Amino acid sequence: MPRRTATMLASTLMLITLLCVGVFIPVPYAEMSPGPTVNTLGQHDGEPVLQISGRKTYGTSGHLNMTTVRVTSADYRMNLVEAVYGWLAHDNKVVPHDTLYPDGKTEEESTQENAEEFSQSQESAKVAALKELDVPVKSWVIVSTVVRDSPAEGRLHAGDVIKAVDGTPVKKPSDVAGLVTKHKPGQKTVFTIVPAKEQAAAEKANRATAKTEDVTITTATSDDDRKRAIVGISAGTDHTFPFSIDIKLADVGGPSAGLMFALGIYDKLTPGSLTGGSFVAGTGTIDDAGKVGPIGGIEMKTVGARTKGAQYFLTPADNCATAAKDTPDGLTLVKVNTIDDALDALKDIRAGDTDGLPACSAKG
Repeated sequence: MPRRTATMLASTLMLITLLCVGVFIPVPYAEMSPGPTVNTLGQHDGEPVLQISGRKTYGTSGHLNMTTVRVTSADYRMNLVEAVYGWLAHDNKVVPHDTLYPDGKTEEESTQENAEEFSQSQESAKVAALKELDVPVKSWVIVSTVVRDSPAEGRLHAGDVIKAVDGTPVKKPSDVAGLVTKHKPGQKTVFTIVPAKEQAAAEKANRATAKTEDVTITTATSDDDRKRAIVGISAGTDHTFPFSIDIKLADVGGPSAGLMFALGIYDKLTPGSLTGGSFVAGTGTIDDAGKVGPIGGIEMKTVGARTKGAQYFLTPADNCATAAKDTPDGLTLVKVNTIDDALDALKDIRAGDTDGLPACSAKG
């Protein structure tokens, strides 16, 4: 056999061997890729994404699309060949497994957390949109989650309204931690609450809630600070809206659709069209005050949006530098810090005055 032929055969066999070995070598990575994008002004699975009753709504046009990212599951074990392919693929991103599933988080735990974040983002989107319209919204502080095996387990429950801690009225979620940490670990603290069931009954009957309970809890030591007292809850905010706003979108998690939901709600509650018929997509968390926050997987979301036809992409300011490094052709990135920024940009887009749009750059 000629030397050249033998060398090529040996090289081919070695390559095949390496590929075969690579298929069986697990690596600690996960993959992100562009996910579905859904028009908040339109329908999904045969029903409107935004369903508003009890208040006059208006026709809309164009797109205000929320965007998503697909990720491999927590128990999926990527092999070396798949990792290399993902690194080379333009539209995919391979990241350390712990980036998506920190602290050994299971698929079930991750799904539950994403569902909670998605639910909270919907609430904040409603509040932010209605505040822009000067529609009053009633708000109160609640127990958002209770940590397993913590002092609060069995004593407080998700949805309980926190009226006071040690007799001091609570006005915002951060007040709760501030009052608890005034104690030393092992000391008792008293929560004045309206139980979740009582609160739900009061809302259903449209009556003021008067029934409160005092719950005494012995504080414990924080895992990350031996001197800090905790009870094992996270506090959040709940709201009562003057009319019904339902967001119908299954199989989506996380908080990153908040901005686009808020804009969709605003559009349906105001005459005319926010987009002027243009295809606008975007992403970003939103809080009750309308501040837009950063999200993960921005590169995947811009690709997914442009693939579906988006012309403009509302981009959280903190994601701008990353997004601008590899912007899909034909897509204009618009920097936003607040819902007001987004509304101003949409005003320019529908007027065709796009030269002055706040653009993302490699510097942010």
